[in-house]
Amino acid sequence: MVLLFSLRPPFCRCRSIHIVALGNEGDAFHQDNRPSGLIRTYLGRSPLVSGDESSLLLNATSTVARPVFTEYQASAFGNVKLVVHDCPVWDIFDSDWYTSRNLIGSADIIVIKYNVNDKFSFHEVKDNYIPVIKRALNSVPVIIAAVGTRQNEELPCTCPLCTSDRGSCVSTTEGIHLAKELGATYLELHSLDDFYIGKYFGGVLEYFMIQALNQKTSEKMKKRKMNSSFHGIRPPQLEQPEKMPVLKAEASHYNSDLNNLLFCCQCVDVVFYHPDLKEVIEAHKIVLCAVSHVFMLLFNVKSPTDIQDSSIIRTTQDLFAINRDTTFPGASQESSGNPPLRVIVKDALFCSCLSDILRFIYSGAFQWEELEEDIRKKLKDSGDVSNVIEKVKCILKTPGKINCLRNCKTYQARKPLWFYNTSLKFFLNKPMLADVVFEIQGTTVPAHRAILVARCEVMAAMFNGNYMEAKSVLIPVYGVSKETFLSFLEYLYTDSCCPAGIFQAMCLLICAEMYQVSRLQHICELFIITQLQSMPSRELASMNLDIVDLLKKAKFHHSDCLSTWLLHFIATNYLIFSQKPEFQDLSVEERSFVEKHRWPSNMYLKQLAEYRKYIHSRKCRCLVM
Repeated sequence: MVLLFSLRPPFCRCRSIHIVALGNEGDAFHQDNRPSGLIRTYLGRSPLVSGDESSLLLNATSTVARPVFTEYQASAFGNVKLVVHDCPVWDIFDSDWYTSRNLIGSADIIVIKYNVNDKFSFHEVKDNYIPVIKRALNSVPVIIAAVGTRQNEELPCTCPLCTSDRGSCVSTTEGIHLAKELGATYLELHSLDDFYIGKYFGGVLEYFMIQALNQKTSEKMKKRKMNSSFHGIRPPQLEQPEKMPVLKAEASHYNSDLNNLLFCCQCVDVVFYHPDLKEVIEAHKIVLCAVSHVFMLLFNVKSPTDIQDSSIIRTTQDLFAINRDTTFPGASQESSGNPPLRVIVKDALFCSCLSDILRFIYSGAFQWEELEEDIRKKLKDSGDVSNVIEKVKCILKTPGKINCLRNCKTYQARKPLWFYNTSLKFFLNKPMLADVVFEIQGTTVPAHRAILVARCEVMAAMFNGNYMEAKSVLIPVYGVSKETFLSFLEYLYTDSCCPAGIFQAMCLLICAEMYQVSRLQHICELFIITQLQSMPSRELASMNLDIVDLLKKAKFHHSDCLSTWLLHFIATNYLIFSQKPEFQDLSVEERSFVEKHRWPSNMYLKQLAEYRKYIHSRKCRCLVM
């Protein structure tokens, strides 16, 4: 949800904010090259703080009344007086206890700072400043800023006699623990640049500044209400915006898609035979090669020179043999176009368990205990079972590495996608084992029918029905760019995608709707929503993206969840989108919905206008807006 905030706080006459900064953020070991301090840098760079460098310097050096602190004065939000007292050294702080205690007691915000490379500055804060702050703290927001990038970070000494660790870095855990003691906000500022000072530290500090101003205004209003006998019109209360619709992600069925491919017998390109030439089971080269270098070597995807592992080469030669004999039984019935490759399994015991082994591979090659149990049902001898299991491990071995698949139980927790989502990507947009080529915008993209059929129902019907694509190798694709189609194929191959932006995500959503891949649609919807929700109000107001056009595309392509969410998003950010020219392109029905659910509501704005008019007519000082 994106809310529109004004940079000017809700009051008209000048107010003041008092900030007390304690601790030394300079690096004790690199004092010569130390940059300007945290407070000084923020006051000099923040766009919300007015006052040039010379005025800040004058205010910082001309302080006589409070010698304990360096005092900075500036204006924030245009009309708010900002007073900052900075004390980097405890000895000076402790020298005038009365002044120090009064300043901390009157602080609206306290900033505690130390350098992550100076353990002494951290302990000075922890041992000296923190006890004082705890005694004086009264619902005042505290920011703990850990400044600097850790240099030569190493583990602290564990010797029980060693008490000196000044040379080590201050860990993040120590800083967070200190923040928890005070209920403070913990920040790590790796450098004093525009990002860490202006956006990170400045954003948090300005938030607390606005909260402090709101609290002062609220307290003053309550006091005035109690002391005054006049009861006029009350300021209107701004209601909360409506909750945005929640989108639920669809669960992945990637593993089941590939597992079902083994049983549907579509796009089969390899058939395994028993040593006595009886057909055992059909399979797909692309899936087998995705998990095993043995099959890559068998199907000539890689050569022995590429693999350079004698155990894999020996396993391939000992277990399998390719038969291209035209006199092979059943060879005359095979289709003349592109018949499946015939592979003879030399090991009879291994061949008898091949259906279980392939089911294990197609399910993700991780359910070792189930595989071992299935093999035990077929082979009664424990030695034979161990022999077959060892050969499966050799098939799944990584070249050049010792076979680490020794204990089946340790791999029971492996995810099914461990093999597929990394290994199938190896074949994405590559001609190896490809049996179909898509022609897009004058270029070609090779692919594999087995993966497309398993992952996309539209392509399964296209390749197995009475369509031209079922018998054609070159298939033209229209209405989609090459980049979008490659992202679509990447999802089919890996079950993941990463659009470059909202426009690319919308194009991918349209492609997913065209091929009826619902889960990819939901992923694109969530990506678009996440991107829009993360945009601040300023970026929403200045962006070139046509949100109404996005809404109409979502409706046209049956993305009901996204279209409903976008309507709520426009209504919630009404003050931003109503000023854009594309707002007029909303239909009557859409406009009616937005006006009904707009935030802030039209009633609130009318009440606010009446209240302002009333305040000015009474010549009163506005305490709300």
